[in-house]
Amino acid sequence: MSVDTVTYATPPLTSPLTLIHEASQAPGWWRSAVIYQVYPRSFRDLNGDGIGDLAGITAELPHLADLDVDAVWLSPFFKSPQRDAGYDVSDYCDVDPIFGTLLDFDILMAEANRLNVRVIVDLVPNHCSDQHVAFQAALAAPAESPERDMFIFRDGTGQDGNEPPNNWQSHFGGPARTRITGPGGQPGQWYLHLFDSSQPDFNWDNPAVHAEFERVLRFWLDRGVSGFQVDVAHALVKAPGLPGWGGRADGGSSDGFPGHEAPMFGQPAVHDIYRAWRRILAEYGADRILCAEAGVDLPRLAHWVRPDEMHQAFNFPFLHAGLDVYRLRGVITDSLTVLNGVGAPSTWVLSNHDVVRHASRFGYNGHGPRDGDGIGPADPQPDTDLGRRRAAAASMFMLGLPGAAYLYQGEELGLPDGTDIPGHLRQDPTFARTGGERLGRDGCRVPLPWRAAERHLGFGAGADPWLPLPASFGELARDAQAAAPSSHLNLYRSMLALRRGLDLGSGSLAWAEDWCSGSSLAYVNGTTLVIMNLNHEPLDLPAGRVLLRSAGPETGHRLASGETAWLCLDGGGAE
Repeated sequence: MSVDTVTYATPPLTSPLTLIHEASQAPGWWRSAVIYQVYPRSFRDLNGDGIGDLAGITAELPHLADLDVDAVWLSPFFKSPQRDAGYDVSDYCDVDPIFGTLLDFDILMAEANRLNVRVIVDLVPNHCSDQHVAFQAALAAPAESPERDMFIFRDGTGQDGNEPPNNWQSHFGGPARTRITGPGGQPGQWYLHLFDSSQPDFNWDNPAVHAEFERVLRFWLDRGVSGFQVDVAHALVKAPGLPGWGGRADGGSSDGFPGHEAPMFGQPAVHDIYRAWRRILAEYGADRILCAEAGVDLPRLAHWVRPDEMHQAFNFPFLHAGLDVYRLRGVITDSLTVLNGVGAPSTWVLSNHDVVRHASRFGYNGHGPRDGDGIGPADPQPDTDLGRRRAAAASMFMLGLPGAAYLYQGEELGLPDGTDIPGHLRQDPTFARTGGERLGRDGCRVPLPWRAAERHLGFGAGADPWLPLPASFGELARDAQAAAPSSHLNLYRSMLALRRGLDLGSGSLAWAEDWCSGSSLAYVNGTTLVIMNLNHEPLDLPAGRVLLRSAGPETGHRLASGETAWLCLDGGGAE
């Protein structure tokens, strides 16, 4: 535990404060929660097949309760051909056999309830698997049939309909249209898939699609879940006529193509869907929540979390701000200001299953990997020590912010990406669809190391893991870190305990101007001063009791480069 009890005799904090956000005691556990993302296939393999499972999550859930998180968010575990690691769902109301059974899920829920940890599940409503019974029925049915109308089928253009209906591109590379073949071998219509060709988009203009997903919501709410993370929540409804789009496939802004004009994202009718879902959740109690994975800019993000829609939305601008102090300050200020306007909390996140882990991203002094791409053995490698030091500082800076925080499994261990995965073992469809030009997201999805002396570092005792664990993970295993007082894991434990004890999640934020420069950033939350130093030189700390330091238990009065500290300004502090 990196706690420093020395009170420094340096000058007191006299910096002018710029108040951005008032403390709030508005009801709702989710407003200040710490939510831990579990990627099931990489969490813990209990049955020995090389893939994590629900029983493995249940077995290790006490470790997450000990970490003092409020909830776990489970990435998809539904029945699926696993072409996109479960985001291609063939049955939304069943568990894929590789993860277990519905009984295993019920056992997991019982253990979570015993430990007072809530469970949120990942819902994928934009698209399903091409093996879903509804899509198979659509393939067997004629054009213009009710079965086809569950999806977005269109006739082609050009001679004999040989050209796709529009020019939209897939997130995973290549066209977002695939042509089907009729029962006699004749070419047929084209269907839309914003992601892999095995993931056809639903037609949300069809009331039958609405009814089906309302059934799915109730199925899992009846089993006790506390809510849903909604995958690509901004993509469900498409613009009438499906007009052409020359911008980025992900809807991000580019020259001449502002993101708010992307015809496949952010359409007004999507909000009526979430209003209806919010009413369903309310039937089960005020503590059930919806969180949007909506890749939109901050002004528009507020539209997803108005009082009658979703409770939270992921803050992607914060995730992508990196360690640019000007960008960080702008994103934090804008997030709190915009979301305060609709009475919603902000969320904060540094890593997830779609981006290079921040312990690797921050290990570069120059340009690191592109967003959405991994790091391969032929790429410049991150500085491991630098990355872990900066990751600890960034995490401490984030966890002092008011609002809800999302943690990605393994970040509490300071895990880097797996950067030495050979091409023949890669499984992300991005790698295949781009011919290896883009490595994809496998590196951040490698399994967790639990016990250093066990086979596969305790991930599983049987078959080789579905992705190889890096050799460096041995010294980062959970049991090794639990026994080391100054480890990354114990730093997280200290941060989360103090965050709860000081009620930082429900607190305020004011920028401490004299400590905000081109290489440092500081804010006050209640009576806690949070300072992050990204300068190459140490920074003198103001007077106050240091509650926690990200770089270790040293007691010097200077903040090292790549270090964050929490100081108590009122002479007291959490015990």
